[in-house]
Amino acid sequence: MRSGQGQGSHDIMPGAKHILVINGPNLNLLGSRETRHYGRDTLKAINARLARRARDAKVRLVAFQSNSESTLVERIQQARGQGVDFIVINPAAYTHTSVALRDALAAVGIPFVEVHLSNIFSREPFRRESYFSDIAVGVVSGLGARGYELALEFALQYSGKR
Repeated sequence: MRSGQGQGSHDIMPGAKHILVINGPNLNLLGSRETRHYGRDTLKAINARLARRARDAKVRLVAFQSNSESTLVERIQQARGQGVDFIVINPAAYTHTSVALRDALAAVGIPFVEVHLSNIFSREPFRRESYFSDIAVGVVSGLGARGYELALEFALQYSGKR
C-alpha cells in the first residue's frame, strides 16, 4: 500500500459496524525493515488477514497508511463523518511525538486500540512514552502482527461508548 493510500473496504450490509485501521510512518516497509523488532509480515499481508476476518464478521473494514502526520490527522477527522465505530491504530514513530494525532483522536471521540508490533516498553527509553495510551480503550504491544488481529477481535466485540 502506498503512502497516503487507503485499502478499499469490501461490500457489507448497510448499518454494519465500521472499523478503521490506521498505520503510521514506515509501516509500509514492514517485512523488510528491522525484522528483529517488527517481524517479516508485510503490511499488505496483515491487512489481508484483517480484511478476511472482517468479511467473515460482516463488518466494514478500511485500512489506511501514511508517512505524513497531516494526512493521518485528516483521515482521523474524516472518520467521524463516515460513521466509523472503532479505530485500530499503530501510530508508529508518531506514538512518541504527535500531539496532533492525539488531539485528532480525542476530538473525534471514536474509541480506539493502540497497537505496536514490538514491545515499546522493552526498547529505547524514548519509545516507552506514548501520547495515546491514556486515551485508548486498550493497548496491544509486543505481540507482533498478531496484535492487530487481537485488536480487531476486541473491536468486533466492543459495544461501549466513551
